[in-house]
Amino acid sequence: MTSPSLGAPAALRVAMLAPISWRVPPRHYGPWEQFVSLLTEGLVERGLDVTLFATADSISKARLVGTAPRGYSEDAAIDAKVWECLHISAVFERASEFDLIHNSFDFLPLSFSRLVDTPVVTTIHGFSSERILPVYQKYDGRSHYVAISDADRHPSLEYAATIHHGIDMSAFAIGTGRRDYLLFFGRIHPDKGTEEAILVARSAGLPLVIAGIVQDRGYFERAVEPHVEGNRVRFVGAVGPEQKSELLGGARALLHLVSFDEPFGFSVVEAMACGTPVIASRRGSMPEIITEHVNGRLVDSIEEAVEAVRGIVELDAERVRASVERRFDKGRMVDEYIAVYRRILGASASKSPA
Repeated sequence: MTSPSLGAPAALRVAMLAPISWRVPPRHYGPWEQFVSLLTEGLVERGLDVTLFATADSISKARLVGTAPRGYSEDAAIDAKVWECLHISAVFERASEFDLIHNSFDFLPLSFSRLVDTPVVTTIHGFSSERILPVYQKYDGRSHYVAISDADRHPSLEYAATIHHGIDMSAFAIGTGRRDYLLFFGRIHPDKGTEEAILVARSAGLPLVIAGIVQDRGYFERAVEPHVEGNRVRFVGAVGPEQKSELLGGARALLHLVSFDEPFGFSVVEAMACGTPVIASRRGSMPEIITEHVNGRLVDSIEEAVEAVRGIVELDAERVRASVERRFDKGRMVDEYIAVYRRILGASASKSPA
C-alpha cells in the first residue's frame, strides 16, 4: 500500500545522479540503480522536476541525460574511469540549473560539491572499505548524508536522516507454489554466503536454487559450481524482474547468510513481499528488517540456520508480507526523501541574505 503523499515544493528541480555500472532500471542486477529508478519515478509522480543523469539507454519518466552510452558492467568496451569522469562532470557543470543535486553515485562526486552552490544530498549505500572514509569525512557538512539503515551509520559522520529503501509492492505477490526449495538470491561472492546456503540446504534435506550474477569467478568455480548438479543444487544465473516474484514466492525460505555487515538487502524485503520468510545472519541491517518468528529468523551459525529452516514453515505468508507492506513501500521512501529535501532547502533559504 502506498503511503499518502506529503506533497512537494512547487517546481522543485532535482538532479538525480545515478551510478553507471548498470542501466536504470537494471535489467537484472544493480541495487543502486534499482534504488535510483524507484526514487526517481516516485519523485516524478509527486510532481517534482527531475533530471536523471544515468546511462543513455536508461528508461525513465524524468528528463534523461545520458553521457555514457551503456553501463560498464554490461559493455566491456566502456572504460569505467573515463565515463565516470564525464558523467559526474555533466551534473556539476549544470549545477545552477537545479535546486538540489541528489548523489547516489558514491564518494567521487563529493569532490565536486564545494565547487558549486547547489546543495548536495548523498545516499550512502554502504562503505566498500574504510579507505574511502576520508572522502566522506572531508565533505561531511557540505553534503547532506542519508544512511540506508541505522546499522550502516558511521560514527564519525553526521547524517541528515536514515531512510530505508522501498520497493514496488505491486510487483510482488504471495507465492502459491509448494515451497519445496530454499533460495539463495544475490551476488555470488564469499561475503554473501552462497557456500553457506549450500551447506544449510544439504543439512536440512531440501533442494537449493541459486540465483544471481557471478561476481567472484574463482569463488564460484571453487566453492559453488562443484555442487551444482541440476537437482539438489540448481544455478539459474541472473534473474530479471519478470521472473523474480515467482522465484522468490516459490521458496520455503530465502537464505541470506552474509559474512559482512549488510547495509540493507533488497532481496530480503522482496522475498518477504512474496510471503517468503528470510533466514539471515545477525549482522548489519538484518535486525532492522527481520522480526523474529514473524517474517524470519536471525542466526549466528550454520547449525542455527538449519534449525531455523525446520521451523520456518510455521510462519504465515500473509503475516510475512504484512510485516513489510507499509514499512518498505516505495511511497514511504519517496515521502521521506522529499521531507529531507524540504528541510535542507529550508535551512539554506534561512541562511541566505534578505
